Amino acid sequence: MFTIEHDFDATIVTLVDEGPAPLQEDVTVTAFEDCVTVEQYDPRSDTVSKITLSMAQLHELGAALDLPEGVYRFREVEG
Repeated sequence: MFTIEHDFDATIVTLVDEGPAPLQEDVTVTAFEDCVTVEQYDPRSDTVSKITLSMAQLHELGAALDLPEGVYRFREVEG
């Protein structure tokens, strides 16, 4: 299950883990104009872990999900 919310300066997607145990904590993905953050609560340390991806990193992550193992670099296409 997931939810989508539109705030003034960001779109927030919350991914809720469902199904048989063990379940993971919710993941919150916040998309801003220039970056995307991913947050998840860690009950072992009682903290929220957060990473920030640039739009280029997000683009590469999306491409990587559909590619076989290897090393890749995007090229600028002239035109």
